Amino acid sequence: MQSGEKPPSTDLSQSKLTLRPTQWITIAAFLPVLFGGMAVANPFIQVEGSRWLEIESLIGDATITSIDGESQSVQQGDRFSNVGDRLITADASRSVLSVDTTVGFIDVFENTDLQIQELRMVADGGRVTKLQINQGQARLRVRPFTHESSELEIETPAGWSGVRGTEFGVTVHPDGKTGVATLEGAVVSHAQGIEVSVNEGFQTLIIPGEPPTEPTPIDDTQATRLTPYVIEWVDPQTIGFSGKIDPVSLLIIENEPQVVNRDGTFDVLVDSPDNRRIQATVVSPLGRQQDYELSLPDR
Repeated sequence: MQSGEKPPSTDLSQSKLTLRPTQWITIAAFLPVLFGGMAVANPFIQVEGSRWLEIESLIGDATITSIDGESQSVQQGDRFSNVGDRLITADASRSVLSVDTTVGFIDVFENTDLQIQELRMVADGGRVTKLQINQGQARLRVRPFTHESSELEIETPAGWSGVRGTEFGVTVHPDGKTGVATLEGAVVSHAQGIEVSVNEGFQTLIIPGEPPTEPTPIDDTQATRLTPYVIEWVDPQTIGFSGKIDPVSLLIIENEPQVVNRDGTFDVLVDSPDNRRIQATVVSPLGRQQDYELSLPDR
């Protein structure tokens, strides 16, 4: 078997907003509400005031889906503001969102589902912004707020993060596991009654129903590495593909996000591609990306 790595892909994470010293970030467990035997999210809160998210840039394709299921394609300059609106990016597509008064920017990467939960003003002029990432990867660059009551929160199936002047990234795996990495600032992670501090240059993994893992230093040499790996034929149409990545990073194989184990190992079945090459991508919480093109072994 032969394999090769393409050079790291150019992505939106190269842009950077200069930030002041750390304020705070908090992550706490997301607890669904049981209703009629089904797990559903807490009800959306009514939007107050003139608030919006704007598409500052778009590479590829993305759609906005309203809470009633209507979808439309978006382009640069479009705004969306309704509670329940979802921005969904397609394969090989990325977008940068601004939060109305440019209090912050959100880099939204491919195959990501981001939803508005709350956009409102408070009495002293503060702005409350709450978003949910159901799947995929996003990186936030948020300036310090001028109002103490202002909030910007990102919720995932495993937790939520409140932001006041920092830069960090989030990955959400198909099974809800959430990776958090802090580039500037600090994060305090809460889940299952346990609190850990994630300082600048560290990362943590939050598994639904469990406390956050002990933070570890971000290792740029491992963040997007896929190794070791084994590719073998299972039958004439199916390939077995196993290996290991950094567990906070996302693994995408043939444009499909994959579930990895808590230690980053994976073992998946893939339909045999016609060109006898498997396309895989590893994306870190901070948006670093490495594409792999792996040759199939002879049968």
